[in-house]
Amino acid sequence: MAECLLSDQRMDCKNCYKCIRHCPVKSIRFSSGKAQIIDTECILCGQCYLVCPQNVKIIRDDLDKAKNLIRQGAPVYASIAPSFVANYPGATIASMRKALKALGFADAQETAVGAEIVKTYYDQMIDEEKADVLISSCCHSINLLIQKHYPEALPYLAPVLSPMQAHCSQIKKEFPEAKTVFIGPCISKKDEGDQYPGIVDCVLTFPELTKWLLEAGVQIDAVTDEETAKARSRIFPTSGGILRSMFQQNPNYSYLALDGVENCKNAIEEVLRGNLNHCFIEMSSCSGSCINGPAMEKNAASPVMNYKRVADYAGEESFGVSLPPLTDIRKAFRSMEIHPALPDEAAILDILRKMGKNTEADELNCGSCGYNTCREKAIAVFQGKADLNMCLPFLKEKAESFSDTIIKNTPNGIIVLNEQLEVQQINAAARKLMNIRNISDVLGDQVVRILDPNIFLEVLENGRNIYARRVYLAEYRRYVEQTVIYDRSYHVLMSFMRDVTDEEAQRTQKESISQQTIEITDKVIDKQMRVVQEIASLLGETTAETKIALTKLKESLKDE
Repeated sequence: MAECLLSDQRMDCKNCYKCIRHCPVKSIRFSSGKAQIIDTECILCGQCYLVCPQNVKIIRDDLDKAKNLIRQGAPVYASIAPSFVANYPGATIASMRKALKALGFADAQETAVGAEIVKTYYDQMIDEEKADVLISSCCHSINLLIQKHYPEALPYLAPVLSPMQAHCSQIKKEFPEAKTVFIGPCISKKDEGDQYPGIVDCVLTFPELTKWLLEAGVQIDAVTDEETAKARSRIFPTSGGILRSMFQQNPNYSYLALDGVENCKNAIEEVLRGNLNHCFIEMSSCSGSCINGPAMEKNAASPVMNYKRVADYAGEESFGVSLPPLTDIRKAFRSMEIHPALPDEAAILDILRKMGKNTEADELNCGSCGYNTCREKAIAVFQGKADLNMCLPFLKEKAESFSDTIIKNTPNGIIVLNEQLEVQQINAAARKLMNIRNISDVLGDQVVRILDPNIFLEVLENGRNIYARRVYLAEYRRYVEQTVIYDRSYHVLMSFMRDVTDEEAQRTQKESISQQTIEITDKVIDKQMRVVQEIASLLGETTAETKIALTKLKESLKDE
């Protein structure tokens, strides 16, 4: 269900866990590097679609289905949610009817007509006091919430069709050959249409309708609406709108209006505890109700302006509708209860330990993983909905511990400076190299206090890193091979110093020995040359070959 209505557009999930944080029923599984909807638990509130910064989720497109209905030849009637005046500023039902007829619809009517029928039966059920607590059933997401997550509250759900269904049923009763298309701001209505076939043949969102209008070159023109006065139930899509349209005449009942899934969950739980009695509860999953639905145009006005437009368009009178018998609009809700596997305490503690939560104090409950508490996250791991690495503090601590271990144990000195050449970090090897007792002695100070800054200034000025430059630290009587790297993205310079003092001493010693050998060779050559010259003069032979051989020996010693 949910997977076909809300699907992944591409593999662009950045593991921000924002969808999990905003999902009121945590019906999202993190697997294979991306978040995936769990259709058996999803209530189609659309929060994951709204909050995803990568726009990964897309709503099922039913435009072709609606166009095919029209091409098939049967008259197709549009039922337009009353929130249309918020999504299309300045529109009236007359202007919407004109535009939709231009697209090929036989006619267009307001879903508010169905709301008039539904609210009348709500009043009737309250007057008859057939239920201690009655919860409105207009919002399909709330219905799914109860069916899946609170099935024990099903007896309190008003057994009446939604306004969409009531209106489309009336259209089909009046025009038996008709097909119906609902147009509104809701994702879950697509599922409601699928679950109850034969009533609504297709469900479109406002963005889908806008796309269709643009493709066809049809505009919604300003057309005078003569029906504006008869519009009491047009207030339905606002928070408290159902109650405002009802008469509320039974003094034995109290009336509550709740929006947002969390508020509705709290109320359902209070009902189940027996703390709420003799009341009618209007529930909407969207904060602000339908005028703030997930499939409102993203460039629509603010919720306040949306409310004002709907309120200004609504009137005080009622639609003159003939009420069908209650049997025709009765709706049964089946339990869709889920049975997730639950871990015992030992399993939870084992998972917490794997996340570095060894004591209760380690359970930060920061919510960065998307779950409210570390224990909720552990349960999700047990159920296969999350993995250990979703804990950002754990990953941060793990990464820091790993890097700290490397930095602390490397024999090379490491110094980190900002662009003002102030010391930001210095490891133990560097402190030992420069005889610095405590990190606090130099942290935040200019590097000139401990090192010649010229090499750092050179890197800053020309932007080129320096690798393995041999430098003598005269103050510390140490030779180092110094590498300086400039990280522009983090605005820091990192210096790595390998102590080569011993290597330098060995090289110097070798050079000294070589020099001594050369000097001795020079003396030997000079002495031998004199002897050879004396002998050669007596024998009359040349000394050139002997001189060349000895000179080559001398040069080879110098090269070493």
